[in-house]
Amino acid sequence: MSAHSVQTLPARLVGFISQRDSRIMRRVHRWQAPRWLRVSMIVATRGGDGWLWYGVAVLILLFGGPEKYAAVVAAGLSSGTGLGAYLIVKKTTRRKRPCALEPHCWARLVPPDQYSFPSGHTMTAFALATSLSFFYPAVAVPLFFGALCIAVSRIVLGMHSLSDVVAGALIGLGLALGAHRLVAIAAFMR
Repeated sequence: MSAHSVQTLPARLVGFISQRDSRIMRRVHRWQAPRWLRVSMIVATRGGDGWLWYGVAVLILLFGGPEKYAAVVAAGLSSGTGLGAYLIVKKTTRRKRPCALEPHCWARLVPPDQYSFPSGHTMTAFALATSLSFFYPAVAVPLFFGALCIAVSRIVLGMHSLSDVVAGALIGLGLALGAHRLVAIAAFMR
């Protein structure tokens, strides 16, 4: 492999991902989804705006048992770190949102900011679902189902490309794993 091809490999990979994202975006933006799906996607994306997670935190503090504080700290640490990462990466990549590139046939949501990569809603949803699943494995399935619904809604509503959502989910998972380790270390040191 020549030095030239090694240097262009990342550019080729980004090009490949962008082409696939564009193809999916065009299909999604022209798809007249059934009304029930439209409503459910709007509900899911609004659930990812934050109010749902604050409600979950209150429920955990009220009924979460002996690990409630550790669970809330881990969830807060992973989502708070995610917010910082989200702001830095978005300003660095400056990737335009799909709804700015091509009009959507039915979704008219106003994006929370200008840039697309990564999906902050997805990052937060997966960070919180992962963090809370460590402490409450019995509710892991509904937590991850909710996170997945939020992620899919961001694509269907034209707010993000598939790669934005995949990156957001992976970053959220990683942040939750790190937060869980830090909380476990802190508990061990007490």
